[in-house]
Amino acid sequence: MDAQTKLKAILDQLNTVIVGKPLQIQDCVACLLAGGHLLIEDVPGVGKTTLAHALARTFGLQFSRVQFTSDLMPSDLSGVSIFERGKEAFVFHPGPIFAQVLLADEINRASPKTQSALLEAMEEKQVSVEGETRALPSPFFVIATQNPHDQLGTYALPESQLDRFLMRISLGYPDRASERQLLTGQDRRHVVEALPPLLNAAELAHLQAQVLAVHAAESLLTYVQDLIAATRSGRWFLQGLSPRAGIAVIRAAKAQALLSGRNYVAPDDVQTILPQTVAHRMIPVGDAGRGSVEQVRAMLEAVPLP
Repeated sequence: MDAQTKLKAILDQLNTVIVGKPLQIQDCVACLLAGGHLLIEDVPGVGKTTLAHALARTFGLQFSRVQFTSDLMPSDLSGVSIFERGKEAFVFHPGPIFAQVLLADEINRASPKTQSALLEAMEEKQVSVEGETRALPSPFFVIATQNPHDQLGTYALPESQLDRFLMRISLGYPDRASERQLLTGQDRRHVVEALPPLLNAAELAHLQAQVLAVHAAESLLTYVQDLIAATRSGRWFLQGLSPRAGIAVIRAAKAQALLSGRNYVAPDDVQTILPQTVAHRMIPVGDAGRGSVEQVRAMLEAVPLP
C-alpha cells in the first residue's frame, strides 16, 4: 500500500469517529506526521479526549492517559523508585509518561510545577528522575487538551510550554447533521475501541521521513520569512515568531503537502497550517475584539504571495 492510500485510509477512519470535522482531523494527522505535539483547546464534551484515543489507536501506538488535576505531582507522571525487600534495592516504576502517545487531559488544571515537568519530556524526549536520565519511547507524542481560561480551576500555560506544541486546534460544536449522527449512533467509546491500527511505529517513521524529504523551494522559504518578519513588525502582534516557530511552520507545511499528495510545498500549504501553528505562540496587539487566529488571517492577506 503506497503512502497516499495509507494516509487516505487514516483520515477516513478518523472521520468515522469525529464526524463533521475533516479539516481539524487533517491538522491532527499533519501534526503527528511532522513529529510535533498537539494541543486541543475547547469546552468540555466536544470530543477532545475521543479524538486523542482515536489517533493513538489508528496510528498503532502505545497509549497512556493522565487526568491533570491541581494536586497532580511531577512524580505521578514520571514514576518513582520503590524499595523492594526481595531485591534489597530501589526499583524504578515508570509512570504514564513512558508511552508513545501521552494524553494530558485538561493540562491547564494542573499546577505550573507539574506542567513544567512535561517540558523536558516534550523537547528532549527524555526525563530525569532521581538524578538519572531515562529515554522515552520512540515515537513520543503529547496530545494535550485544555479548557478555556475563563473556566474555574484553570492555570494558563506559560509561553515556553505553549511554544513546545507544534499545533493548537479547536474542534467547536458539530453542525446539525453531524450532531444528529452522534445522538442516534453508537457510543463513541465503543467506536474507538473497535478501531483497527492502520500503521505501526516503523511505518510511521517511514512516513515522517517522507515528510522531511518534501521539497521547499527558495521562493517558498522567502515567503515564510516574509510572514515571520510580518509577525515581528509590531503591527499585529506584541512579540514575533522565534526561529524555532519558523522551523515548525516549514515542518507542518511539508506534512500538509504530503497529505495533499505532493512532494513539494505550495504557498497554500503554508496558509492552511499557519493559524494553527503560530496563533498560540503570539499575543495580538490591542485585541480589538479579535483573537490571535483572526490576526494571523489578517496578516496572511496583507503579506504578498511569492
